[in-house]
Amino acid sequence: MKLVNIDHIPGYTITECLGIVKGTVVQSKNIGKDIISGFKTIVGGEIKNYTDMLNQARAIATKRMVDEAESLGADAIINIRYGSSSVMSGAAEVIAYGTAVKIEEK
Repeated sequence: MKLVNIDHIPGYTITECLGIVKGTVVQSKNIGKDIISGFKTIVGGEIKNYTDMLNQARAIATKRMVDEAESLGADAIINIRYGSSSVMSGAAEVIAYGTAVKIEEK
């Protein structure tokens, strides 16, 4: 499965557009790590627990998007985008979405 955030894939022709596909996840950290991360806001710097949480959430959302595209028979997903929002303290929703397509080499 080819994944790109542009509207074409160099060297390939899009033969069919299968529609929008997406993957979502709401991810949170445990309360102990949330408290420790809260202290980090006092001194500043990267809050690694949240960086790790969002990286993991993006990976899950991407996998779910790919799974949906594969179920449609897609060869690639173009115009991939990510979005995130806070749903509560210490929890974030991440969405990955794009257009599932069939492709062939030029």
